[in-house]
Amino acid sequence: MTKTTGGTATPALAAPDDELAAELRLVVGRLSRRLRQHSVGGLSPSQVSALASLDCHGAMPMGRLSRLEGVSAPTMTRIVDRLEVQGLVTRAVDPADARSTVVELSTAGTSAIARLRHERTAFLAQRLRGLASADIEALGAALPALRRLAEDRE
Repeated sequence: MTKTTGGTATPALAAPDDELAAELRLVVGRLSRRLRQHSVGGLSPSQVSALASLDCHGAMPMGRLSRLEGVSAPTMTRIVDRLEVQGLVTRAVDPADARSTVVELSTAGTSAIARLRHERTAFLAQRLRGLASADIEALGAALPALRRLAEDRE
């Protein structure tokens, strides 16, 4: 037996937690797609994620960045190549290991990620203004649980 939710057929779920998980997955996915539409300079989601990781964690070797992003080293090299062409990152030989390359945000990269965060926050703020105050309070109350769900528990 299947259930159609938001145009997507999924197997019927018995437990309320499973139904909540399915609905949360759909809603978070839609919201994530809407936010990705507000991207700076046509950057791909992978490029934005790499920039955000560098902004959050600072300069790092390519290998660490690829592990952090969960992609292969060749994939990360392609991502960084594109970011470097756009002037958003720089590369240098790792002083601790001359065989390795360190990637760092450029000034333009720092500005791009700040602009992207500002645009996405403004988009969400505008959407929140259209909600009833009870909905806004409910979202605020749900934030601690959502943070716990989003935590990396590896």
